[in-house]
Amino acid sequence: MKKFINITLVILAAFLVFSCRSDDDTVPEDVHEHDEIGKVVLTLTNKTDPADVQTVSVISGEVVGHLHLTVGGTYLAELDFQIKHDDHYHSSDEIVEEKDHHFITYNPANADITVVRAANDIVRTDGNKIGIKTEWTINSTQPTGKMNIKLIHAPTSVNQNYPSATNQLGQTQGGESDVDITVDAH
Repeated sequence: MKKFINITLVILAAFLVFSCRSDDDTVPEDVHEHDEIGKVVLTLTNKTDPADVQTVSVISGEVVGHLHLTVGGTYLAELDFQIKHDDHYHSSDEIVEEKDHHFITYNPANADITVVRAANDIVRTDGNKIGIKTEWTINSTQPTGKMNIKLIHAPTSVNQNYPSATNQLGQTQGGESDVDITVDAH
């Protein structure tokens, strides 16, 4: 009989402990909660002709549009990372809010494009600019010219001055790609 009472007390105690918890107590907290970027909009504005504005969108990996770049031209480039909400996309503030956890790299192919991070770009606490706002100078390009753009999340180190302070394509160590897109740039 004593054994039965002890088992009953243990079951009753367990019932009381678990019945007093809310559902929030049993669900583990997401350490890095963020929305998935579903759309990237790249806008280029010709510095000498501000009416010349070009936009390319990448939605779920599919590129909509391409860039017609003039050799010798300089363009102000701006990236807008967007998340999907119901049936529409809206800009995400997460990259700016978590600036020290993000960095953008550029890699032209079949094109000689110099990239400089703009004076009004977002600056991380380590002094490196993220790369959302840049300036592209088109030195040469071919009909197959492309620009690869990566948004790296949680890199262990970043270098905005790679390969040089006058061509800031950027370089990272570690981290993972939140965005990896390639657009035509010719």
